[in-house]
Amino acid sequence: MPRTRIKICGLTRVEDIQAVVAAGADAIGFVFYPKSPRYVTPEQAAALIAAVPPYVTTVGLFVNATVEDVRATKAVAPLSLLQFHGDETPEHSAALAGAVNTPFTQVFRVKPDTSFEDLLEYEQRYRAASPLFSSLLLDTYVDAYGGAGKVFDWSLIPKELAPRVVFSGGLSVQNATDAVVRVRPYAVDISSGVEASKGIKDASLVRAFIAAVQDADAIIARGNNHE
Repeated sequence: MPRTRIKICGLTRVEDIQAVVAAGADAIGFVFYPKSPRYVTPEQAAALIAAVPPYVTTVGLFVNATVEDVRATKAVAPLSLLQFHGDETPEHSAALAGAVNTPFTQVFRVKPDTSFEDLLEYEQRYRAASPLFSSLLLDTYVDAYGGAGKVFDWSLIPKELAPRVVFSGGLSVQNATDAVVRVRPYAVDISSGVEASKGIKDASLVRAFIAAVQDADAIIARGNNHE
């Protein structure tokens, strides 16, 4: 039974990285969007990444960045994955990732009128644009960038797409188990739902969130065994 991978985003402190890694996170995200309260400079990110052990993925979140932005950041901070969270076209994202030869995930901000076909077509367009495309990240549409902490209609995610996506948007300790059991995504991504304040993680919430995702995996495994 595959295990749901877990990314904790918006890290700004070494002690939070240590707590997140100890709790069992698979990936850690750094926000390079200057308007975000979780923004870190490339130099700050490099110091934080130095505290990340091997086999934990380091992800850089960018919003409508230029090739120069991404290149300059990657030259200082050794990121293993890029995450594009703006209005990047397939061609723009392909150029950004290609400039630093690094895989990327692409956000799709789900609206109430989003259809199954929209999601499948969007994924296909990015996959066709670049061999570095790794997955869609599904978040809730709001009139802002960088994650809204709001839930969208999970039933909009096509069953055939779910095992390939990173699932975000309004996840919390309270709804994580239900969300993973219902959607069965490849991975989940959370930021504000495990914070004491913006950019400061709450270690007990991080542990509780990861436990909630693991509970979902156990429920799914039990269901599969009974089929």
